Amino acid sequence: MDKNLEDVIGPGMKSGDFPDVIHLAVGQPKGLTETFVKDNNLTDLTDVLYMTVPGESATVGDKIIPGFTDTSITNPYGDGKTYLMPMFYSPCGLFYNAGLFEQKGWDVPKTWDEMWALGDKAKAEGISLFAYPTTGYFDALFYALLNETGGPEFFKSAMNYTDGIWQTPEAAKAFDVVDKLASYTEKTVPANGNKDNYIKNQQLILDNKALFMPNGTWVVGEMEKAPRADGFKWGFTALPALSQDGDRYSYTFFEQIWVPAKAENADLAKQFIAYLYSDEAASIFAKVGAVQPIKGMSDKLEGDNKLFYSIYDSGAKAAMGAFSTTDPVEGVSISDTVFGTVDSLVNKSKTKDQWIEAITKASDALRGALKN
Repeated sequence: MDKNLEDVIGPGMKSGDFPDVIHLAVGQPKGLTETFVKDNNLTDLTDVLYMTVPGESATVGDKIIPGFTDTSITNPYGDGKTYLMPMFYSPCGLFYNAGLFEQKGWDVPKTWDEMWALGDKAKAEGISLFAYPTTGYFDALFYALLNETGGPEFFKSAMNYTDGIWQTPEAAKAFDVVDKLASYTEKTVPANGNKDNYIKNQQLILDNKALFMPNGTWVVGEMEKAPRADGFKWGFTALPALSQDGDRYSYTFFEQIWVPAKAENADLAKQFIAYLYSDEAASIFAKVGAVQPIKGMSDKLEGDNKLFYSIYDSGAKAAMGAFSTTDPVEGVSISDTVFGTVDSLVNKSKTKDQWIEAITKASDALRGALKN
């Protein structure tokens, strides 16, 4: 174990000494995992999903929450094969004051229509429907929303900058929801939506000045010592569905574990990874707050973590993945264009149509720069 793991194992690998198992997620500054993916230097771990967990009767695939091995991260080559196994994860969704909902007798909206109706009811009492810490938090919300409006394949196409994707009915539904959400957002949010003042936006939920905010499980720790309304208690929900029978999604961040193609003991490595999904191993990890995407794990958690991690046990589907990595294109940032513009929608300095036009232009510019 080392904070600078790449520096520790890098020199040995250059001389041909490869670890059998590496737990290192994509998205690290040095991009070691991405380099192995790009160079096709990973061992195919698909058969691990069919292995019986050591000491148990279930297979690894039986135990993993559906969706976690259907992502562009775990299956990077689009060939249906799993090369990186999902490890510790953190669900993201909408946080609220469950105590306030109990006091008011309000139900947590299950559909967006119910959400807007609640927004109108809250507005009559001087409470805004929505707030967000910074526009960066719209990544998790927008990714989950695209899965709701178009499903996983549509989401994958959008993440790969497919030509015309932002002019589809599925995209239009997502844009409509975010635009309407902007109109229900507490007006002070954009001014405080930065790294210095974002806590003020989160405080709106604790003070009953706004009902919902997108966030991750870490927000509880961030706000642990903050003042709060009488009877406050954390609530957490997936995004509302588009219709009564529609899917509800919650985005999740997760880490990965993998085996280099040149590992000496690949078969033993696979057995070891299979063991990591055992009840025995999972309980060891859970003691320090590291939770794996294993069915029923939420039953074994306590306190707020039990509430947060049970989101996928109560019907929500997991959304995973992000905009695909590209070679740099000067002046183009897809995250700034898609998420950063929400401030402008709230303060009405930009329209929905201007936003869609900017996203389309950025997407077109990045398509040819995709890393293969």
